[in-house]
Amino acid sequence: MPTNRSIKVIMIFTAFLLVLPAISTANQFVIIHVYDGDTLKAESQGYEMTVRLVGIDSPETSKKKNEPGQPFSQRAKLHLQKLVLNKTVELDGYGLDRHSRVLGVIYVDGINVNLEMVKEGLAEVYKGEPAPGFDNQAYWEAEQIARKNKRGMWIQGDKYVSPKQWQKQQKK
Repeated sequence: MPTNRSIKVIMIFTAFLLVLPAISTANQFVIIHVYDGDTLKAESQGYEMTVRLVGIDSPETSKKKNEPGQPFSQRAKLHLQKLVLNKTVELDGYGLDRHSRVLGVIYVDGINVNLEMVKEGLAEVYKGEPAPGFDNQAYWEAEQIARKNKRGMWIQGDKYVSPKQWQKQQKK
């Protein structure tokens, strides 16, 4: 028997699928806000949605004001802003996450922004279950190269803490 939460997710996703063709040509959106290194807000013809960049996990920003967050979190956010903010992008969707955010790959001028964040060492490959239909092989390869070359957050070496581990430490 479906739960209220699963019914809500199904309804939101169904509404999204019904509305998307009407509001977007070739899945084009303008990015109107960047929350952190892997989450943003996209808009098309008055319709807004929160997008979680699928396949990556960037350093966590602090949920408290005046606290810096995880090392490289602000650099990741600023880099993502530079790549996408106020730009028209294409979005390939892979469903919704548990927070009802669209899981997506963002492209600017044909460049995969999710993959660029990994290449720059400002995101790691998401360690959870990949979204259905999403192939993360290129992301793993990019992460290995970034680690080897000590790009971005990988310069921390043994002091590096994954975003997931950092979140757990903050809850204690």
